[in-house]
Amino acid sequence: MLSTAAALRAARPDADLILSMDPDHMPWGPRGHDAVVARVIAGAEAAAAAVPGGAPDAVVVPCNTASVHGLVALRSRFEPDVPVIGTVPPIKPAAENGGRIAVWATIATTASRYQSDLIERYAPGGRATPVACAGLAEAVESADPERVAEAVAYAAERTPADTRGVVLGCTHYDLVDTEISAVLGSGPALFTAAQAVAAQTLRRIGTGPAPGAAPTGTLRVLASGRPSDLPKAALAYPAGQALAQGPMAD
Repeated sequence: MLSTAAALRAARPDADLILSMDPDHMPWGPRGHDAVVARVIAGAEAAAAAVPGGAPDAVVVPCNTASVHGLVALRSRFEPDVPVIGTVPPIKPAAENGGRIAVWATIATTASRYQSDLIERYAPGGRATPVACAGLAEAVESADPERVAEAVAYAAERTPADTRGVVLGCTHYDLVDTEISAVLGSGPALFTAAQAVAAQTLRRIGTGPAPGAAPTGTLRVLASGRPSDLPKAALAYPAGQALAQGPMAD
């Protein structure tokens, strides 16, 4: 979730952010539908409970796997009082760019009907190649450069040579976009969702970006419901470093 949280922080430096992580039950990618839904609901409820009155301005789901499986349940739980904003793999803008695309995602998202429907809608006729990036999200979590390099190489080998656009269908992958571009070369463009999700969040809560606002927004981190600090691995990435610069909530 770091890339989306950093995009929100850049757009609204005055916003208070609660990052509800789930290290006790990661990775989610290989889990079944019901298990993912249970973890999504638990994480959102823990975050909501940390807000005075239990009513956050919005619940943002900066994870494709969580969105694919959990958005219906989350919206049933929180809306209409609290808007729920999911993350959609940016297949549409990648397809509109022209040429063949590859959709890099977790095993669970790659196998989902949700992603298949997006591909059929925006890139039909075999224009999109789904690539299940085994181990990449976990490698990013570890912040281990060797593991990241191995996982990126694995996915790149399964990406057709004539690909013009690569959809980063997991927000973890945003954190290693430089490494991905280095392996793929200058041919394909990368498409991520973080900026779009941040913009949609501000629209849903009825405000706009204020990048020049005073940096007064606090950061609170939950680890499977427990108060925590940003994981050390998060500080290996620019997005994590940007979030760590702001004040922590009491």
